[in-house]
This record gives sequence, C-alpha cells and structure tokens, in this order.
Amino acid sequence: MKARFIELWQNVKREGVQDLLNWLETTDFYTAPCSTKYHLSREGGLLEHSLNVFDCLAKREAVNIESATITALSHDFCKINFYTQEMRNVKENGVWVQKPFYTIKDQFPYGHGEKSALLLNRYVKLKTSEFMAIRWHMGGFTPGIQDYSMIQAMGEAFRKYPLAVLLHMADLEATYILENQERMGTF
Repeated sequence: MKARFIELWQNVKREGVQDLLNWLETTDFYTAPCSTKYHLSREGGLLEHSLNVFDCLAKREAVNIESATITALSHDFCKINFYTQEMRNVKENGVWVQKPFYTIKDQFPYGHGEKSALLLNRYVKLKTSEFMAIRWHMGGFTPGIQDYSMIQAMGEAFRKYPLAVLLHMADLEATYILENQERMGTF
C-alpha cells in the first residue's frame, strides 16, 4: 500500500511533493489507524482508507486526476500523530487479559478538514477547489456543523466547488461501503 501511495503522488506535478513524502516518513501516517474503534481501526488503516477514497474519487470522469490524488490521499492528514495505543483489561473466557486499544492524543488541535488542508498546504500549494474539498470532506459530519453559519458555508462550498461534494461522497463510499464489506459481506 505504501508503494502505491507514493506512486500515485507522481500524478501531481507541483512543487513540494517530494518534501511532502519526506515529511510523511517522519510521521506515523503509514502505520496509523483510521479511527479508534470505527472504520479501519488497525495498523495501516489510515493509509488504506486514503487509498480507498482515492479509488472511489478517481473513477468519476468529471474529476481531474491531479486534484483527485491530492484531495483523496491527504483528506485525513489531520489523523497523523493523532492516535496512541494504550492497554486495557478485557475479560476473555472468564480471565482478565491486557489488550491494546487506540485512543486520541491530538498533538495539534486545529480541527479536522481544515487541519488536513493546512498540513498539506505547507508542502503542496492547493487550488481553492482542493482546499474546499479537503476542508468540507466530512459534509454533515463536520464538527461544529450544527451552527447555522457553518451549514451555510458548507452549502456554499458544495455549490461553488463540485470537487468538495465528490470527495465527500468518495469518503462516504469508502467508509460505509468498501470498508464495511469485510464486516457485513456483499450487498
């Protein structure tokens, strides 16, 4: 998966890609889980999810492959150095045993989509449509979206930047269909 991820970045012909890939080597991106207990909460889950989102987004004819690569592969950079593994006691067959679990230890509490866009933009200059797509990839699940002005801002971003809607849909497809099939079987 790591080799494929790096190879896909060759679709991006902007300055800073190699610096970005070098930075990722200093982080836990390739080994981090995607969540604490929901989708792909296992080692390498974040990398796997990023590739799944790319696959879902890149199959859409209306999407530029460079923008698909940038947004899909980096939309969850906010989860880099975000999780830590701890141990807890769990009862198995009447016996208490220690089991590892993931918990959040946010070292840079700046939000979700906005944090991902900020981290990426340090290395690769984003187009406005890409920035908006990453910022709003959570759609209605965006933290703080209950605020009416946030709902308006998201709606306006979706109207102006179709890539934002398409990335959100690809994220949903990857999370709830592709990554759910291993637990639920085929539909």
